[in-house]
Amino acid sequence: MNDRERFQAVMHYQPRDRGYLCDFGFWTETLTLWYEQGLPRTVGWRNSDEYFGMDGFERHWVNEEGAAFISRNKLLKAGGLKIGLWPYFQEKVLEDRGETEVVQQMDGVRVLRAKVMSSIPPHAGHLLVDRQSWQEHYRPRLDPANPERYPQNWDETIRAWSDPQREHILVLPVGSLYGWLRNWMGVENLSRLVYRDPKLFEEMVTTVADCIYTVIRRVLEAGAIFDAAAYWEDMCYNAGPLLGPKQFKQFIVPHYRRINDLLRRHGVPVIFVDCDGKIDALLPLWLEAGVNCMFPIEVGTWDGDPLKLRREYGRELRMLGGFDKHILAQGKDAIEREVQRLAPLVEEGGFIPFCDHRVPPDVPFENYRCYVEAARRVWGKGVNLKPVGW
Repeated sequence: MNDRERFQAVMHYQPRDRGYLCDFGFWTETLTLWYEQGLPRTVGWRNSDEYFGMDGFERHWVNEEGAAFISRNKLLKAGGLKIGLWPYFQEKVLEDRGETEVVQQMDGVRVLRAKVMSSIPPHAGHLLVDRQSWQEHYRPRLDPANPERYPQNWDETIRAWSDPQREHILVLPVGSLYGWLRNWMGVENLSRLVYRDPKLFEEMVTTVADCIYTVIRRVLEAGAIFDAAAYWEDMCYNAGPLLGPKQFKQFIVPHYRRINDLLRRHGVPVIFVDCDGKIDALLPLWLEAGVNCMFPIEVGTWDGDPLKLRREYGRELRMLGGFDKHILAQGKDAIEREVQRLAPLVEEGGFIPFCDHRVPPDVPFENYRCYVEAARRVWGKGVNLKPVGW
């Protein structure tokens, strides 16, 4: 089976040669440390799938730079697609503080960024603070009629995206109905807005949803074929959601439904949400709104266990991720136990396991190699595996 056939078989609980093997990447600092531990310096984010013998996942998402994938044995670079803010804000350094700097990002958010060993930078300010700033800075950048949102090489791109013979999966990102707004305005400011000015919050959600819907509708109606669609939300933390289920159902779910209905009409079989944290309270509402897969099933201190979720929701819920990243730092025996524990779910289907977030720098390179070898032996059954680089 090729990657695409295997992915589809797994997601539809159909017979297949083996499990689908992939990862979700690494912290930049992880690869930097691994170079000192034996990883060839020629290996980076873009070619790590080939080195670790993976089937590939995130490398085959449509994005604003374009999706590179194999189509009839030819490497194509499909044109970009802009479904969110466009044009971007200018990224620039606003203040140098020595070891840190205040930077305006392309989404207009000001962050305090460390110059070395940086993780997610904390917010230092926002352009979006009220209705006036929404109307001035953000709403104009959510106009779906802007022709720059679509690839200049439109015909070539659509031909590539609609090729029924391609061997790799193609994932259509469909944006964010809450996560983007949370970034643009900040968690506290947006949380207050929901109660102080619910009409503005509703307008913002609707504007974002209208933009996403209109852009992807043009692509789908042109004949593009996608194996999955992906939302990004990150709207939960270690104790639950940042937006209450009542407000989520009132303001967010109706737009999920209409976007998901559009995707279903055009044959997109897997619709997943990328949301970190404790998703329990919102998961039933996502399923109700037409989502059928969750990612990355973070384990955390709240025990986000894929086996537990399968027992609770059955085959209605597909899952991506769910391998506790902390186990990767514990050594070969712990890694082997977790690979074996997840094996029955891999065999059942509807589940593609990988590190529940990008691999952190406390994981030694040798440990990750042990993980890859165990996954190939147990989940991959040693069948039709791609070569590794060691």
